[in-house]
Amino acid sequence: MSDYKLLNYLDSFLTETRMDRFKKILSQRTKHFTVAIEDVYHLHNTSAVIRSCDVFGIQEAHLIEEVNSKKIDREIALGSQKWVDIFRYQSSKECLTNLKSQGYQIVASTPHENDSMLADFDISRKSCFCFGKETDGLSDYILEEADSFLKIPMVGFTESLNISVAAAIILQHVTTKLKESDLDWKLSDDEQIDKRIDWSKKTIKSISSVMDHYNTNQ
Repeated sequence: MSDYKLLNYLDSFLTETRMDRFKKILSQRTKHFTVAIEDVYHLHNTSAVIRSCDVFGIQEAHLIEEVNSKKIDREIALGSQKWVDIFRYQSSKECLTNLKSQGYQIVASTPHENDSMLADFDISRKSCFCFGKETDGLSDYILEEADSFLKIPMVGFTESLNISVAAAIILQHVTTKLKESDLDWKLSDDEQIDKRIDWSKKTIKSISSVMDHYNTNQ
């Protein structure tokens, strides 16, 4: 259960503008869709995907670091790493096992004989969109475990997109369709409260002393 008392306490350190901003953004956040990034080498690609998650209201992102470890590039992410929940995994198997236990279908963003064009993608199922290495794409493991395959239509000489561009195109499309639907895609009331507490802690200066004072008076 959410800690409303703590939320009210933290709210006293925020401006009305900041509180309203949190509420407005959280009203558009979703866990219906998420992304997994598998061993992407270039930091700016990982950071740009995290930024797209924030822009399009995706609350969670999953980083697989089986080979390449990631450190979010703050200049590219522009602070979005504070607002998007990032989960890290040592293997693709660990990541997919966790996602499937939460009811997500695994969607491989790669051309495949059984792929679905982006315009025809069924948004009704909880889905995790997986993006792979810049040169090699997704691993055989994810391709074998994927429930579906998604393709962005392209009509030029170039047959591939940078992963950060592909992620932005896919997320913009599916979140737009999601918000036009009757699906229950929003965060629950408790999830929004918990996230307001989390964001407040990341915003308030001298949060350690603020929390010490709160805990002392409980």
